[in-house]
Amino acid sequence: MEDFDRYFWRSGPEGFWKLERQQTFREPGVQSWEAFRRGEWDESLTLIEGQRDHYEEYFRRIAGSGFALHRVRCVEEPISPYLQWELHLLHLKAQYGEDTRVLSGDGIRRYETQRTLPEIVVLGSLVMYEVLYDDEGVLAGGVRFDDPHHISEYRQVIQEMHRSGEPLDDFFSSHVAPLPPPNLAGEQV
Repeated sequence: MEDFDRYFWRSGPEGFWKLERQQTFREPGVQSWEAFRRGEWDESLTLIEGQRDHYEEYFRRIAGSGFALHRVRCVEEPISPYLQWELHLLHLKAQYGEDTRVLSGDGIRRYETQRTLPEIVVLGSLVMYEVLYDDEGVLAGGVRFDDPHHISEYRQVIQEMHRSGEPLDDFFSSHVAPLPPPNLAGEQV
């Protein structure tokens, strides 16, 4: 984590680019996720809303450091309970400056001709990580890459996905906001 933080704040004009493919993660210790996992949907959303001041300050600091955050979030339908929760959080972050686009359906399949897309984070032109998770979807670490050519190639592919994705606000309004609270019966959360 220390390694990531050191490079994160030096992302520079190329910015931060993240590709998220998995449909379910576990976020132990995150209060709103813990409430979601317990089936307390309204409490979970209240806790997300309670993070507004934090994200306002966080994105002000990022802008002051001279870079921006960009994310491609792959979404399969039907939307998993976890993803329904995460999209509420991403919607809040987008209101303060995170530039998220949703890639779904054929958009995902276009890039998965050989294998499932990895979870990737590119920090400027300095470093890239393949983010690794255990079998239960808990963050388990990452593999760092520092070859500038490799980093540039991945950043360009993620940027291409981003350009072809649907703006998060549009996707959220039409696909997420109308959903009833997620049913966690039978789900691993």
